[in-house]
Amino acid sequence: MNHLRSQEIRRVGPEVDPILLGTGWSRKLLERPQILLESTFGDAHPGSRHLLEVVEACKDALLAEGMMGARYFVSDICDGVATGHDGMNYSLPSRDIISSMTEIHAMSGPFDGMITFSSCDKSTPAMLMSLLRINMPGIHVCGGSMEPGPGIQNSAEVCYGTNDLVRTGQMTADEEFVYKYGACPSCGACQYLGTASTMQSMSEALGMSLPGNAVAPSSGEVLHYAQDAGTAMKQLLEKNIRPKDIMTKAAFENAMHIHAAIAGSTNILLHLPAIAAQNGIRITLKDFDLINRETPVVCSVMPSGKWPTRIFWAAGGIPAVMRLLKNDLDLNVMTVTGKTLGENLYELEQNGFFASRERWLSVYGLKTEDVIRTKEEPFRSHGGISVLYGNIAPEGSVIKSAAVPEDMMKTVGRAKPFNSEEDAIDAIDRGEISGNDIVIIRYEGAQGAGMPEMLKTSEKLCNIPGLEHCALITDGRFSGATKGPCVGHVSPEALDEGPIALIEEGDLIEINIPDGSMNIVGVQGERRTEEEIRSILEARKSKYVRPMLPEKHGILRLFTDNAGNVGNGASLFR
Repeated sequence: MNHLRSQEIRRVGPEVDPILLGTGWSRKLLERPQILLESTFGDAHPGSRHLLEVVEACKDALLAEGMMGARYFVSDICDGVATGHDGMNYSLPSRDIISSMTEIHAMSGPFDGMITFSSCDKSTPAMLMSLLRINMPGIHVCGGSMEPGPGIQNSAEVCYGTNDLVRTGQMTADEEFVYKYGACPSCGACQYLGTASTMQSMSEALGMSLPGNAVAPSSGEVLHYAQDAGTAMKQLLEKNIRPKDIMTKAAFENAMHIHAAIAGSTNILLHLPAIAAQNGIRITLKDFDLINRETPVVCSVMPSGKWPTRIFWAAGGIPAVMRLLKNDLDLNVMTVTGKTLGENLYELEQNGFFASRERWLSVYGLKTEDVIRTKEEPFRSHGGISVLYGNIAPEGSVIKSAAVPEDMMKTVGRAKPFNSEEDAIDAIDRGEISGNDIVIIRYEGAQGAGMPEMLKTSEKLCNIPGLEHCALITDGRFSGATKGPCVGHVSPEALDEGPIALIEEGDLIEINIPDGSMNIVGVQGERRTEEEIRSILEARKSKYVRPMLPEKHGILRLFTDNAGNVGNGASLFR
């Protein structure tokens, strides 16, 4: 085993031993390699509630392999709980704060390696950022996904779809509770490819989680992956394999291909660049756009597809997608198994992994091709997201095109601009939005408000009859559960003098996904030439006055004052 950091820290700091002995460690345990076990365990939501048991399973495995694990915690929040109020402003900042606390724990203690545990939206990218930045041998254990609800429903459909039915008198509160009771039937991440399950998939795609770990059943299988992670850590220490050896440029390119093929969340365009930056790697919107144009969607997983993540996992999950895309992937990248991606796939073939998945699927009366198809017969010919440029977003914007109906791939509508999500929601509830409007929500970017997601607004538009074809454009972001023509990450954002701040009510907005464009094409319902639009925007800019925005305090003030460019991940870490 390589020279251990823990032994050096004990040598120069004799006070370390009595402190650790005071917590119940024995003299023999002090001599073992010390492993930080950092998790987001807490009572806040199902994605983290079960993680203490997962950590304990890993700790037992470490002891059996001659190592010692120390449990540290930095709990996360749930976007589902934070949505629709000011709490959502703290969601993206929480990623960088979780990452910071994990770094503090790792660097202040006598640790030789680290294993991180999380399930959800901001915590998994936070852990991956920390693993790269600290760069001691490490593994990420994904907390898996929860059981699907009755009728294979998912929590987003239930919790947001029923709310307006009660509000409009189409459902009683008791009837709604029956749906809510079955929405989150177990611990784990939500049952669709929202940001939580997408980030678990990216952790595995990057080689930082064990094969098959992403979106595994949280009720049992995840415990086995936690135990195996304890065993794998011994190899990483012996071979001195570190995150920077694993999360290379080639690994990030692999992850982008896989993200396109599964039609994952648009939030990945914030998180992958923020993670890659910790290894000095630059990922751009154009990288995502190019890969999505050449990689088809081969998976049918909610919200853009038919099946919940449990069935996706049963169909083979990320390893099955890797096997389909192997000619597009770099199979020589290193992984936390201590083997290359190509070696992992060969081993999975030999040990019966894929055959066992077919037996899992038979429980649901399904075949693999019902859930995961070949590149030759995909569910969609292009990847799950598209990047749009134009006079509204000169530096780019993002749409989950896999979740957009075919008749909305090209659309023109009248702008209805709002300076906050709350104002937009009030207007929708008052019946002030019609079916051909394009709702604009601005000043919600990273510098404006911390870049909250607009799930409340997007779900209202999807679930109120007559508004299904309303598009939504914002410098904020979206939940991975979002469906429909929703364009986010508009850059530059409104507070950074982006053109989205200059849109006026009645402007004609054209969204053209196949062409990758989004532009103001008219004023007061009348088409204008490109030159005329340019002159109009210049005149508006000369008269522009920034609106009064809510004052920010504490960590939100720190984040909005210092967040980086959205294209680079909107992170405090540059």
